[in-house]
Amino acid sequence: MSTTQRIELPQGTLDLLILQTLVLEPQHGWAISERVQQISSDVLRIQQGSLYPALHRLERRGWIKAHWGTSENNRRAKYYELTKSGRRQLEVERDAWVKLATAMAQVLGTA
Repeated sequence: MSTTQRIELPQGTLDLLILQTLVLEPQHGWAISERVQQISSDVLRIQQGSLYPALHRLERRGWIKAHWGTSENNRRAKYYELTKSGRRQLEVERDAWVKLATAMAQVLGTA
């Protein structure tokens, strides 16, 4: 997909994408980025300069926790996983996103 076909992440969606990606299992930063890109059919890409500050912010808020482990290619990597608080926050974020998307669809459908 060309760069012109990708879209910028709307403000505030990065946290939701990270939390959702960590629902199934702990992952390291690069894997989180790759998973979002894969699931979105290469439309959404998280830049490393945005990803790691977001991970640190979510960790400070207590929504994720981190531990060191070994990656698939036998390198040391920091793995992130959801906390109970993070799972609750994911539900809040997901509900807010659904409400916003529904309202946007209604507005766009009236033109």
